[in-house]
Amino acid sequence: MFADEIKEHLTEKLIPFWMNLRDDRYGGYYGWLGYDLALDRKAVKGCILNSRILWFFSNASLLFPEREDLLDCAHHAYLFLRDHCVDRENGGIFWSLTYDGQPEDTTKHTYNQAFAIYALSSYYDASGDGEALALARELFHLIETKCRDEYGYLEAFNVWFEPEGNEKLSENGVLAEKTMNTLLHVFEAYTELYRVSHDHEVADCLRYILDLFADKVYNPKLGRQEVFFDRTWHFLIDLYSYGHDIETAWLIDRGLEVLGDPAYTEKLSPVTKTITKNIYNRAYENHSLANEAENGVVDTTRVWWVQAEAVVGFLNEYQKSPGRLEYLTASMDIWCYIKKYLVDPREGSEWFWSVDKDGRPQEKPIVEPWKCPYHNGRMCFEVIRRMKDAS
Repeated sequence: MFADEIKEHLTEKLIPFWMNLRDDRYGGYYGWLGYDLALDRKAVKGCILNSRILWFFSNASLLFPEREDLLDCAHHAYLFLRDHCVDRENGGIFWSLTYDGQPEDTTKHTYNQAFAIYALSSYYDASGDGEALALARELFHLIETKCRDEYGYLEAFNVWFEPEGNEKLSENGVLAEKTMNTLLHVFEAYTELYRVSHDHEVADCLRYILDLFADKVYNPKLGRQEVFFDRTWHFLIDLYSYGHDIETAWLIDRGLEVLGDPAYTEKLSPVTKTITKNIYNRAYENHSLANEAENGVVDTTRVWWVQAEAVVGFLNEYQKSPGRLEYLTASMDIWCYIKKYLVDPREGSEWFWSVDKDGRPQEKPIVEPWKCPYHNGRMCFEVIRRMKDAS
């Protein structure tokens, strides 16, 4: 029932919605659909958005290999990334493009490079296109040579990969030189690249990142991750990001499974278990997850991606500990909340960005550079795959 509902949601709501955003004139996918469902065909096209759409259709194709239209949509996204998002002169992925595929914001952000690797690796798995894997490896080496210092991964650079301010991935009044968020998505990207390539150099980097999570990002006294850091990993603010914690827990578990290193599994599994337990006890309330807590003050907004990650995170912990039925119950409960409050019932829409604590939608765009099919699409893929494997 649970997986069947989510499969129907994926095939009847999410996939058709994103297919309809395909730009057959200029390439890629349209970058803006307002809350009023007005499509802006000349809006900026975020490279993160288009990477995530490539990832989405690649994984949809892997899940439904009989549907050639899904691989065609992935190929369309791939061509746009390859031909427009890549800076062929200086290397790396731009931040954003104009509607017709010209560089708009030439910032090179580690986060952006990572999502391209993530998408290209999945597309290679779906298509067998060795050019995509070669580009993913090229971006991997670029991150390792241009985006790292002796303490870890840096964040923002100009077009020539000279460091600049990290306003794009900093929030809450701080300017961070390192963030948990970027580190997480580099790890996620490298996990997918290692899964399809079995490259030992990538495996070594996964171990390096796992050590950073365990030794620098995770706060054992508070049983949570810190979020924003200076260059040498001193955290800058008392911020508890509930969505990122539950997302990190299951993504690290996935990375440990793909890596297959018993020593790292032994080191990190207790951390992911504790993070998940604490999110369950501290943030899961009223059938959903609150957004975050800054200086102990809880933001009760229910954000679309936080709920999607919670569905997967709690299901992941249940599968690790099948006797803990409360985690399965929570996963299914949050899905019911999503159906009731976050799925936009209007024709030609997808999910609301967020709702308030009473379930009222906040008037934010349905599609924009950060609002994409990555979190909710991945929730669908994970539930379908995991419940199928369990049956």
